[in-house]
Amino acid sequence: MKTVKYLAITAIAIIISGAMMMTSCNGGSGTGSKSDTTDNTILGAGATFPNPLYSKMFSEYNKINGLKVNYQSIGSGGGIQQLTAKTVDFGASDAPLNGKQDSALSAPVLHIPATAGAVVLSYNLPDIKDTLNFTPDVVAGIFLGDIKKWDDPKIAAINKGVKLPSLDIQVSHRSDGSGTTNIFTTYLCKVSKDWETKVGKGSSVNWPIGLGGKGNEGVAGGIKQTPGGIGYVELAYAIQSNMAYGKLQNKAGNFITPSISSVTAAANIDIPADGKVSLTNTDAPDGYPISGLSWILVYKEQKYNERSLDKVTKMMKLIQWMIHDGQQYSGALNYAPLSQKAVAVGDAILKSVTYDGKPVLQ
Repeated sequence: MKTVKYLAITAIAIIISGAMMMTSCNGGSGTGSKSDTTDNTILGAGATFPNPLYSKMFSEYNKINGLKVNYQSIGSGGGIQQLTAKTVDFGASDAPLNGKQDSALSAPVLHIPATAGAVVLSYNLPDIKDTLNFTPDVVAGIFLGDIKKWDDPKIAAINKGVKLPSLDIQVSHRSDGSGTTNIFTTYLCKVSKDWETKVGKGSSVNWPIGLGGKGNEGVAGGIKQTPGGIGYVELAYAIQSNMAYGKLQNKAGNFITPSISSVTAAANIDIPADGKVSLTNTDAPDGYPISGLSWILVYKEQKYNERSLDKVTKMMKLIQWMIHDGQQYSGALNYAPLSQKAVAVGDAILKSVTYDGKPVLQ
């Protein structure tokens, strides 16, 4: 019996040893066919704000050279978390990293401007055919819970001739960490002292009222399902979902319709060398006041987690294409193409990306 048992154990050991040798020969160390497949797939995660545009860009780029991009539209906060954990190749955010997020990183991260868009006030009032006007005070009052009915005198005063319903206002907001929320709350802090002192700004805040939804999709769904609903969503989501959205009074006193041209006007400013800038509450007379950039986030030094230079180069060329040729897809999806100043800054940032200390792009 002992001899049989010994022979059985020996046979198993030989099989395991052979399997390990085959695994090693077939690329278990990160080379060979498995690596080839991995190097041709880029993983990204983050902002829902630019997701319609990114989906189009990645699809078109795949047709050009076969590179696959697996992008998870999970919100800016989630994308930053995954980039911090180095489980994705790039993150995407509508808000620059804050001090706490920076301190959690193992190495410096770069912000590359990729697109610009508008955060709109979308509402569900089926009997209202007119486009409603909003002022900064009214928006702050609604989201603070101080204005509770649609026929409130403050709303009626800026929508003369519109028969507003005596309907409760139902607020929808983001429940996840969100760059869209950061754009919206940054705007509110600039225009309302009450909001600044009671709520503040950030990718996540303690909302005074309302129900949360995940992603732009979740908020849009909440508004559509709730008569009297109002919330903030990216312009493309409102248009694609056939949702009503309002005009907003800007700093110059003009009521501005969110559009490519009004976002472009808001974005026509100097962009700092690090790419981080806020477009909210613009001084431009024809600029839409809740506009914002969205960034691709990558580590400055790309040699980590056994990543190959080939894969890193492919990703850098993809991002370079996005901020140049990829901008042609912006208009049809209601995003504003990057300004030449933003593109120039993006190019300079991309050229600072290194692999083992050497520039990836020349």
